[in-house]
Amino acid sequence: MTTDAPRVAADAEDPIGLSVPRDGSSLRRRFAPLDGLRAVGALMVVVTHVSAHTATSFTEPFGGILSRFDAGVALFFVISGFLLYRPYVAARLTGGASPRTGGYLWRRALRILPVLWIAVAGVWVLFDHGTPAGQYLRHLLLVQIYWPENWVLGLTQMWSLAVEGAFYVALPLLAWLLVRTARDPLLFVRRSLLVLGVLVVASPLWIYAVTELEHPTAPQWLPAYLGWFAIGMALVTWQQARCLGILPVSRVDLLARHPGTLWLTSLVVLVIAATPIAGSRGLDAAVPGEAAFKNLAYAIFALLLVLPCIAALRNGDDPRAARALGGPLGRWLGDISYGIFAYHLLILELVGPLVGHENFTGGFWRLLLPTLAVTIPVAWLSHRFIERPIMRWGQRVYSRR
Repeated sequence: MTTDAPRVAADAEDPIGLSVPRDGSSLRRRFAPLDGLRAVGALMVVVTHVSAHTATSFTEPFGGILSRFDAGVALFFVISGFLLYRPYVAARLTGGASPRTGGYLWRRALRILPVLWIAVAGVWVLFDHGTPAGQYLRHLLLVQIYWPENWVLGLTQMWSLAVEGAFYVALPLLAWLLVRTARDPLLFVRRSLLVLGVLVVASPLWIYAVTELEHPTAPQWLPAYLGWFAIGMALVTWQQARCLGILPVSRVDLLARHPGTLWLTSLVVLVIAATPIAGSRGLDAAVPGEAAFKNLAYAIFALLLVLPCIAALRNGDDPRAARALGGPLGRWLGDISYGIFAYHLLILELVGPLVGHENFTGGFWRLLLPTLAVTIPVAWLSHRFIERPIMRWGQRVYSRR
C-alpha cells in the first residue's frame, strides 16, 4: 500500500514544533486509543439503558446527562467511519490497491452477524411473548428499521447495528465516488473534506425534515447518521494526508495534544444536550429542531473525544491520556465491546427480576452493577470462543478462495 507514494521532502519541523514525517512508508496504521473509546461507547449505551429502565433519566437531577449517554452510538459510528475508510484513503494517497469489496463485506458479515444471531436467538427463547416471527427475521437481517413497530424486548439497541450494516454496504460505493474527485492528492484531500463536511450538515437536515413529516421510520435510516460516519472519514483523510506531508501540521494538532481540554468540552456539549434544547429525556415525540440539534451535538461530542486519539503522526506519539485508552485494559474492553453492546439488554432483562427490580421504580446502581458483572464475562466468552475463531476461520476460507 505504500508503492508509488508521493515523493516529498525530508522530515521537517512545523511552526508549533511537531515533526512531520515526509516518507510514505511512515503512514500510520494502528490507533490503539480507539480500542478504549469503543469500550467507552459500549459502556455509555449500557448506562443509558439502565437509567431508562430505572426511570433515573426522568426523575434524578443528573438523569438528563445519563439520558444522553446514547451519544455512545455516535462514538461508535465515528470510529467505524475512521477505521473502515482508512484503507481506501491510504490506497488513494499512496497509489496502492483499494480493498476488494468481496473480502471487505465477507469480513464485516463475519464480524457482526454471528453475535447478532446469538442475541436474537437468546431473546426469542427466553422472552418471546407472541412476537411475530417476521420481527425476529428482520432483526436477523438488520432490516427492522425499515418497518414501523420494530420494537422487540431485549433487542431495541439493534437499530444502531442496522444503521451500521447499511453503512458497511454503502461504504465501497461512497469511497469509490470520493476517490474519483481528483487526481492530484492535495486536491483529492480538499474536495473529500468538503464533501464529507456537507454530509455532516446534511444529517441534521434530514432529521429535521423527516421529523417534520412525521415519517415513522426514516429518522432511523442511514442518512440520519451518515454525518457521524463522515466525521470519522474526514478525520482519517486529514490524518493520513498529514502523515504523508500532503497537508501541513496545523494549530489543530496543538489542540489535539491537550485531550483534557477537548474531553472536558465534550462533556459540556453533553450537558447542553441534556437540556430541553435537545428534546425530552423520555419517550415524548421529537420536535424537528430539537432532534436536529441533538444529532449535531452528538456529532461534536464524538469528534472531540476521537480527535486526540488519532491526531498523532506516529504510533506511540499520542498524548498520555490517549495512550492510557490504548493500554491493556482499554484494548481488552475494546475487544469485547461488541459483545457488551449486543448482549447487555438481554442480560439486563434476566438480571432485573433476580435483584428485585421493577421497571421505572429506581435502583440505578442495583441494576447497573449486576448487569455489568454478567455482561462483561459473557462478552469475553463470546469474543474468545465465538467471534475470534470465526474471524480466523473466515480469513482462512477467503485466502484459499
